[in-house]
Amino acid sequence: MSAQNRLLIKGGRVVNDDMMQDADVYIEDGIIKQIGLNLHTPGGTRVVEAKGHLVMPGGIDTHTHMQLPFMGTFAVDDFYTGTRAALAGGTTMIMDFALPHKGESLVEAYHRWRSWADPKVCCDYALHVGVTWWSDKVAGEMEELVEQHGINSFKMFLAYKDTWQLDDSELLESFKQCKELGALAQVHAENGDIIKENSKKLLSLGITGPEGHEMCRPEEVEAEATNRACVLANQVGCPLYVVHVMSKSAADIVSSMRKKGHVVFGEPIAASLGTDGTHHRHKCWRHAAGHVMGPPLRPDPQTPIYLMDLLANGDLQTTGTDNCTFSASQKALGKDDFTKIPNGVNGVEDRMSVIWEKGVVSGKMDPCRFVAVTSTNAAKIFNMYPKKGRIGVGSDADIVVWNPHATRTISAKTHYQAVDFNIFEGMEVHGIADYVICRGRVVVEEGDVRAVSGMGKFVPTPSHSPTVYGRVTERDIANAPRKVERPPYDGPVTQVNTQGFMQAVESHIIPTNQEFHTRGRTRCGGVNLHDSSFHVSGAQMNDKSPKRPSVKVNCPPGGKASGSFW
Repeated sequence: MSAQNRLLIKGGRVVNDDMMQDADVYIEDGIIKQIGLNLHTPGGTRVVEAKGHLVMPGGIDTHTHMQLPFMGTFAVDDFYTGTRAALAGGTTMIMDFALPHKGESLVEAYHRWRSWADPKVCCDYALHVGVTWWSDKVAGEMEELVEQHGINSFKMFLAYKDTWQLDDSELLESFKQCKELGALAQVHAENGDIIKENSKKLLSLGITGPEGHEMCRPEEVEAEATNRACVLANQVGCPLYVVHVMSKSAADIVSSMRKKGHVVFGEPIAASLGTDGTHHRHKCWRHAAGHVMGPPLRPDPQTPIYLMDLLANGDLQTTGTDNCTFSASQKALGKDDFTKIPNGVNGVEDRMSVIWEKGVVSGKMDPCRFVAVTSTNAAKIFNMYPKKGRIGVGSDADIVVWNPHATRTISAKTHYQAVDFNIFEGMEVHGIADYVICRGRVVVEEGDVRAVSGMGKFVPTPSHSPTVYGRVTERDIANAPRKVERPPYDGPVTQVNTQGFMQAVESHIIPTNQEFHTRGRTRCGGVNLHDSSFHVSGAQMNDKSPKRPSVKVNCPPGGKASGSFW
């Protein structure tokens, strides 16, 4: 066995989502073989000194779009530059999206994404698949993807009208199919109809700059769609995963639905946790356009703090980036029309550092929770645990040796991504990945990235994740509608002449043999003056009474007014 296949991480503090311990970690052939102190290892084993460092599972970015064809161009970071940058920041696995065009085969889209990724990826990856239209064929292909190709999550869009957006009936069908297959339904939650209408209005008012992007899709538009998706999914008992939670109100809906017992998960992203939408009004067009993404960053500067609080206390569960990068010249496709600015920002390289800075350094979460939200929860939800997301015997050796004391300043001038802009520009962060081990190989060493194109592998994600479906069956039983057992009704039943009734309705025939008063007549047979003379049917009780002529009274009872009180 080659010595390069054996590695000992020595002297560090191992951090999992549920515990921390001082221990060494021995790796062989890409798998963790031993954890503990005073380990017996073969001669020639390479040693990585980790004293004073944290040894954590490599990050899992749940949401990326490498080289995505979008809005007339391709994302500038492809599967090589994107995954290389991910490793530089301590992320050892990404989850990307195969998004078919409307009417296109989902299976063909899956194979196209595989053909793009397999030769280039520097780290492991999995795929979600988009459901961008609906038919029986789509339902069948979803089944094929689950059973034959290792896909356990499908993304539906409530936005991007006329391209990817589904209507409510299509959402219900796709949710039902996900439930049937044991897959997880994902949603991009924004109301595409409102966005389209608002965009027209703003452009007609001459608002063409990047600020229009945020203005046409205000926070309540995200909140409405999030609530609608949660309700629809819950009605058919389908677990739901809300991608890129960007606002306080959308996050509150996810939180409240979970408290009601809904099986729903929320994913804030590095952008929504690390910056805000005030940049949309920056005087530099390029700077403002560089922050355009959907749903948009919110102008309330308290939003990142709020989302981090919910992530820290468990109301939100995972973190992605929605990494979808476009250069200045690509963003300039919308220089005269904000609706043509390609949507997307960076994040795959800086996610771990931003969350450490905003979450751990701020005192909102401990290192165990950091591991949970950057790695373990994703591995559990998408059914890769404990192969991924854990420092444990038998787990894949995807590990980051984290220096919690070192600092760096984020900048487009120094990052590894291909994009020429960074939304976290100038942010100083604590926490640096001194060493990154991917599949047992050291791919980052003290800032030197040694990633190899094609080294990563596609990771199948099996259906029926215990974290997602572990309580669904019992929940369905507990919430199933139940018939009330009662003796049959045996009393009289009115006979209905449907034909005669409809003829009466159509000819406006009003029955006239009814007395239109609620109090009995007086002893003399007259009308009770307490009774109303008006009836809503149109026919009134005094219709046949002769009309009294009007009489002008010059001297009414009590005398006429003289114009003076005395």
